[in-house]
Amino acid sequence: MSVDHLSQVNTDSRLNDSHKSSKSEEKHKHKEHKHKEHKSKDREKSKHSSSSKNHSNSEHKDSSEKKHKDKEREKDKVKHRDGSSDKHKHKDKEKRKEEKVLELEDKIHSSSSGSGDKIKKENGFTSPPRIKQEPDDDYVPSIKVENKPMKRAREDDDVDFKPKKIKTEDVKKAKKRKPEVETKNKKSKVKVASAGQGKKKKKKEEEDKWKWWEEERYTDGVKWKFLEHKGPVFAPPYVPLPDKVKFYYDGKPMKLSPGCEEVATFFAKMLDHEYTTKDIFRKNFFKDWRKEMKPEEKSAITDLNKCNFEELSQYFKAQSEARKQMSKEEKQKLKEENEKLLQEYGYCIMDNHKERIANFRIEPPGLFRGRGNHPKMGMLKRRIRPEDIIINCSKDSKVSPPPPGHKWKEVRHDNKVTWLVSWTENIQGSIKYIMLNPSSRIKGEKDWQKYEMARTLKKSVDKIRAQYREDWKSKEMKIRQRAVALYFIDKLALRAGNEKEEGETADTVGCCSLRVEHINLHAELDGQEYMVEFDFLGKDSIRYYNKVPVEKRVFKNLQLFMENKQPEDDLFDRLNTSILNKHLQELMDGLTAKVFRTYNASITLQQQLKELTNPDENVAAKILSYNRANRAVAILCNHQRAPPKTFEKSMQNLQTKIDAKKEQIGLARRELKSAKADYKVRKDERSRKSVESKKKALQRLEEQLMKLEVQATDREENKQIALGTSKLNYLDPRISIAWSKKWDIPVEKIYNKTQREKFAWAIDMADADFEF
Repeated sequence: MSVDHLSQVNTDSRLNDSHKSSKSEEKHKHKEHKHKEHKSKDREKSKHSSSSKNHSNSEHKDSSEKKHKDKEREKDKVKHRDGSSDKHKHKDKEKRKEEKVLELEDKIHSSSSGSGDKIKKENGFTSPPRIKQEPDDDYVPSIKVENKPMKRAREDDDVDFKPKKIKTEDVKKAKKRKPEVETKNKKSKVKVASAGQGKKKKKKEEEDKWKWWEEERYTDGVKWKFLEHKGPVFAPPYVPLPDKVKFYYDGKPMKLSPGCEEVATFFAKMLDHEYTTKDIFRKNFFKDWRKEMKPEEKSAITDLNKCNFEELSQYFKAQSEARKQMSKEEKQKLKEENEKLLQEYGYCIMDNHKERIANFRIEPPGLFRGRGNHPKMGMLKRRIRPEDIIINCSKDSKVSPPPPGHKWKEVRHDNKVTWLVSWTENIQGSIKYIMLNPSSRIKGEKDWQKYEMARTLKKSVDKIRAQYREDWKSKEMKIRQRAVALYFIDKLALRAGNEKEEGETADTVGCCSLRVEHINLHAELDGQEYMVEFDFLGKDSIRYYNKVPVEKRVFKNLQLFMENKQPEDDLFDRLNTSILNKHLQELMDGLTAKVFRTYNASITLQQQLKELTNPDENVAAKILSYNRANRAVAILCNHQRAPPKTFEKSMQNLQTKIDAKKEQIGLARRELKSAKADYKVRKDERSRKSVESKKKALQRLEEQLMKLEVQATDREENKQIALGTSKLNYLDPRISIAWSKKWDIPVEKIYNKTQREKFAWAIDMADADFEF
């Protein structure tokens, strides 16, 4: 019988039970109360008569007990339907007490004879006359007193009634512990519920992850079937400077118009940067700034050297410092505002899935910097307005309205492109886009296709190499130049290069646009024959400098290409990127110079990992090997960087940690030596344990030192190499995943959270046996 069932018993039903129980027992013992007004007297008489009748009619009771059981059970069923739950309990308790009375009848006469009568009514709320019996009958503080008769009752009872006895006893125990049981149940329910919710939440998150790589891809260039988003977030409007912050021209304060002042603040914010010291930057800035001036300002401000932006600069520095000193509550409020904006604008609905948008904020106006010595550095990047914006979404989606008082330039419904928003920037006239996050289906599919194309090239590369080697001997100069350029793209992972209008961008070149001045030929250099020395600005104005040995026929062809040419003349004067790409398409469908670059990067990583990974090394050493393999790829692809500004300081801090760890190891060694000497003398268990403890402590410190030294080596080797570029763009992630699974290296050691989201497809599909 359940605890919940017991809790439903009310006073009326219990009184009703008591009355019926008493009536049944009085019938059974042939006793009736004749006069209610003489209740007390009848009680005394019934006490003695009950005693004698119990003694004389005990056999009769035993024989008739079974007859009444069925009736009692029927009554019990009725009472259960009515909500009563005490019947079995009372009846069983009465039977046990009556048996107890029969056993102890010789010792206890008058009080015991009444006890049967009183006990049978104990839960019928008839109080026994003897107070000493109340704890025994009505409340059970001691387990011993209650358990002994219960055990005997279980042993003596009929077999067919035993389950009922057990059930009744369990209910009784449950009732006694009711508050405790309920509390425990509540707690356990809460725990189970919370654990269940946690699992459900985790499971739901897993289900929410769109495993697009398990679905069929769209055909005919279709990228999506439904696309809806909220459009871009524009840069906040310009807030004029406080009156106390002055701009000075030729030593005198001058109030600027809002448009002119805004552009002045762009320069002021960069005042401490080396850009503002470069002539080309200053010249371009001043030219564009004057376009924003009112006529009177233009006539007054004629020389940038006479302009004083110091107060403006100090004002913005103070603002920056104030942001750093914001209270925890202010930072939290700002964080919540950004999160709210992210939830509204940072996601789109694509094909019934919620996808993250990469850059939903439009870049604010400012001064163009460019990379290296870009000829347009310092020019004004104008504010982008709704009238410049093209929105791309599906026809059946809700188009987000532009800000009040404005309109979109255009609303398109092109499902063969992947961008959501586009506009044209004013510096180089290039088109800028708002795209989906790298972890999205569209980006992931593009990556997957790129690496699959590189794997396809692996099957054809030997044939292609044989072809361009044959072409080195061609009678046509055009074919020879194409073959040598392809050799450089294959061997050195050079970019093809794009044609540019002169003066429009920095003087960066690729393979096809190399000039005679960019290479030097050495019949012998550094003990090697047929050396070519490259020196030019590659993508992002990063210098490419390399000395490589080439095959004799390539060297002879280069000499031929350079004959009778000036330094500024094109090396491959009969070749351009269009001709090269057309030829690559003929060699293999979808083949480009970038596919060669991706193939060589990935295959190099796989080979280097096989050569450098030592199975006996620990995790830290294996990760160092991975980074070295990655560095080989970065060098191949010319992914260089300037050493970080904090490099020297961080290395000093790391060296301090290494020195401190070495001191700890020295101390630990001395302690171990002392413990060993102590053990030789004492030869007891305590000294032996001390030696073991000191030995383990020393091993732990040595492992920590090794990790620090590996970290220092890694940092030093990679201070001028950008490992991230090749890892994210040129290396098939399945190679890294397979390597980490093969050597039990946590994937978290290779890819951070953002990168793991980007390469979720690779993590899911690559196993330890994957081969590029």
